[in-house]
Amino acid sequence: MSQNHDPRRRDFIAGTAALAAASTLPNAAQAGHGEHAHLGEFELAGKDREALTLGLQNGEYTALGLTRAYLERIQAHDVRTVNAVIELNPDAEAIAAALDAERKAGQVRGPLHGLPVLIKDNIDTGDRMHTTAGSLALSDWRAPVDAPVAASLRAAGAVILGKTNLSEWANARSTRSTSGWSARGGQTTNAYDRTRSPSGSSSGTGAAIAMEFAALGIGTETDGSIISPANANGLVGLKPTLGLVPRTGIIPIAHSQDTAGPMTRSVADAAALLAAIAQPNNEPGTIAPPASGFDRNYLGALKARAAQGARIGVARGLFGFHPEVDKLADQAIRALKELGAEIIDEVKIDTLGQFDESEFEVLSYELKADLNAYLSRLPVTAPARTLAQLIEFNRARATLEMPLFAQEWFESAEAKGALTDQAYRDALEKNHELSRAKGLDAAFAAHRLDALIAPSGGPAWLIDTINGDQYSGGNTSLAAVAGYPHLTVRMGFVRHLPVGLSFMGLPYSEAKLLGLGYAFEQATKARRSPFHSR
Repeated sequence: MSQNHDPRRRDFIAGTAALAAASTLPNAAQAGHGEHAHLGEFELAGKDREALTLGLQNGEYTALGLTRAYLERIQAHDVRTVNAVIELNPDAEAIAAALDAERKAGQVRGPLHGLPVLIKDNIDTGDRMHTTAGSLALSDWRAPVDAPVAASLRAAGAVILGKTNLSEWANARSTRSTSGWSARGGQTTNAYDRTRSPSGSSSGTGAAIAMEFAALGIGTETDGSIISPANANGLVGLKPTLGLVPRTGIIPIAHSQDTAGPMTRSVADAAALLAAIAQPNNEPGTIAPPASGFDRNYLGALKARAAQGARIGVARGLFGFHPEVDKLADQAIRALKELGAEIIDEVKIDTLGQFDESEFEVLSYELKADLNAYLSRLPVTAPARTLAQLIEFNRARATLEMPLFAQEWFESAEAKGALTDQAYRDALEKNHELSRAKGLDAAFAAHRLDALIAPSGGPAWLIDTINGDQYSGGNTSLAAVAGYPHLTVRMGFVRHLPVGLSFMGLPYSEAKLLGLGYAFEQATKARRSPFHSR
């Protein structure tokens, strides 16, 4: 049994469902070929970062032209399809024009210069956009400064096109929710089938990037919120090592697991995006980089022969949630063997499922402490500057904020004590012992592994606004609780729904994982656009 079968685990990777959306969700016929075929007629369809950058360099494209093309696409199609973008940047065109002027003057900031990027609406931007986590309580909040992630994107020359919808509060509010809903943004749907879940909590980024509403996307994860929506929407998703990408300025759940990361249509795009936002740091709870250093040449790691001689373990304990997914995983193993990898089948992780309770305990304690710290930055006129006030705000506006489910996780977190409590300290120690020392560290040492693989998740489930998420399985918790890197790459389709293959590694092994993922991606070519998936 996958370790993600605890029903509370949906909260880390899924969102909630809008009452308004319940009456407007399309049926399967409405989600068919006609709309997708029209969407596929897009001048930038299929263009990756490399192609767009080459076009910018040779004058075929301009940053302003790309920005306008993606803005027009969002404005014409988003609400009628996936409802993934919660706010557009009113300054995007002006920023793009300024970047064009820089390029004309011979000043290129970096590999993302002129490329439009969408980011999740829990990442601070010190501009005219709001940062709300999808909540009405923050609907007037504009952060005074960029989060380091946003600042890094701008420094690399990216155009922050707008913000994407998410499972409200990154789905740290309720234990009975439906992925992709927020009170501010409504219901986001899956890019491949509008009756199905986009997963979460980075639901909007997942659906938007699959629909080609921007060149690149940023999500955030506590446990599965990058990997699961990437799996469900046919994307590459990378949850970095805890400490490689700063979490300051991101509306938090828990500092022992929160991180931002790339969500893209290719491994090469993810590598370029990671190179732009990676900024090793010593924020509390992070994993220190190795004293000997580590490989940060993420693009340089992308080689067709990267799997040659690699020792890759198969975590059979993370299989078993869907027979067709298991068949695809066995095909993926054969493909890796053909690429020259040495497969160790199977690698047992004896601690799987043993830290579910302690993880929830840690996240609940840290949710209270970390969210209170973030909310304290808000003006004194803000409707909620503590978790307790936020709970009361939601109660007073229950018809808008809680039409289908409650806030039981908020309430249980508010009842927790301080981070000095022995219960918290014991739970955190248990998490690290079972996921790190007796989990991934032990497995990698025993078998001298370069990576551990397993299916990323099951196919997307039907959106159900009455019962909430009917989660179809996944393996995100092991790497999430450990704080170790986790990459998902498309491995195939169950009917018309995409599913991914996970590559997990030891801390700061992102370059190695990206290399393996790239070799697998190039050999299998499993991606099909949502417009041609049926």
